[in-house]
Amino acid sequence: MARNDVPLRELIFDDIDRSKLGEAYRRDLRDIYRFYLTEEQRERLASMGPLKRFFWIASWLSRNLLRRLSPSRRLLLVAGLFLFLFRVNIDEPKWQLNLDTSRLAVLPVLVVLMLELKDKLLARDEIEVARQVQLSLLPTSQPSIPGWDVWSATTPANDVGGDLIDYLDGAAGRTGVALGDVAGKGMGAALLCAKLQATLRALAPVAPDLRALGTSLNGVLARTGLDNRYATLFYAEIAPGSDELRYLNAGHNPALLVTNGTIEPLSASALPLGMLPGTAYAQGVATLRAGDSLILYSDGITEATDSEGQEYGLARLKDAVRSVASLPAEAAARRIIEDAGRFCRGEKPGDDQSILVLRRTGA
Repeated sequence: MARNDVPLRELIFDDIDRSKLGEAYRRDLRDIYRFYLTEEQRERLASMGPLKRFFWIASWLSRNLLRRLSPSRRLLLVAGLFLFLFRVNIDEPKWQLNLDTSRLAVLPVLVVLMLELKDKLLARDEIEVARQVQLSLLPTSQPSIPGWDVWSATTPANDVGGDLIDYLDGAAGRTGVALGDVAGKGMGAALLCAKLQATLRALAPVAPDLRALGTSLNGVLARTGLDNRYATLFYAEIAPGSDELRYLNAGHNPALLVTNGTIEPLSASALPLGMLPGTAYAQGVATLRAGDSLILYSDGITEATDSEGQEYGLARLKDAVRSVASLPAEAAARRIIEDAGRFCRGEKPGDDQSILVLRRTGA
C-alpha cells in the first residue's frame, strides 16, 4: 500500500514506532545548526557559556531563517509571531476585554509550511528526473581489460552529485578510466559533471597524449566562466595486457599505488580543470606488476566526518588500503567503503563519495 493511502493515524503511529527516532532528530538538529548558522557564528558560539549560547542560537537561527524566506512568506511568519505574542487583558468596573490571539498564530505558520512543502515536492520531482538522467550516464558494467581487474562505485551526498566515474575508449585502442570531482554538490555540480563527461568522451579518443587532453579539457571548462566552478580529474589509459599505465592528474587527490606492501601517491601535476586558462598539464606513467593496485577516490571519502566532526582522513584510508591489498578490486573497494561508513557511524555524508580500484592480475 502506498503511503498516501495509509490512514493518517496509522502513519503517525508507524512513525513513532520507528527505531532510532531519537538519533534521527539529533541528526536533523545538527543539520539545521550547520545549515542556518555561518562558520563564523558557530565559532563564536563555541566560546560562550551554555545559557548565553542558547539565547544566541535562538536569535541567529530565527534571523537567518527569516532572511531565507521570500518577502511574502517572511511577512506571514512575522504575522504569526505577532499573533502568538499579542494579548489584551482589560478589567474595568463596567466592562472587560480578554483577547488572546495565540491560537490564531498557527494559521499563517501553517500556510508558510504548506507553501515551502509545495516548493520542495515540485523540486524533488525535477531532481528525480535529473537523478535518472545522471544514473543513465554512469557505467552499467565494469570494463573487461585483459590482465586487469577494475571496479568502481559512487554515492552522491544529495539526490544528484558532482562526482564522475566513467570508462571510455582512449587513443590507440587503450581503455580509459576516469574519476572526477566537480566543486560543490547538488544540481549545479551535476550539470557541470555531465559537461565534463561529454567533453572527455569527445576529446580522449583523438588526443595525441594526455598533456594535450588536459589542455583541451581545461580550455573548454575555463570558457564556461562560472565563478568557483571547476573540476578535478584523474584519468588513466591502459593498453590490454600491458603493465604500463599512463595518467593525467588535474588537481585531484593523489591516487594510491599499492606495490610490494608500500603505498606511493601519484600526486597532481597541475591545477583543477577550468580554474585558470592556459594551465599546462603533464602526463605521468606508472608500472603495475601482478598483484599491484591503484586506488582512485574522491575527497568525499577522506573528508567524511563522524558526529563529533572528526574526519576519516588520508591516514585511515591508507590503513584500509593496506588491509585489502591482496583482495580483488570489488572486494577491496567494498571493504574501504564499509570502513569509512563504520567510522562515520551513520552520519550523512557531506560530499559525494566515489572510489575506483584498478588491480593488475597478470600478464
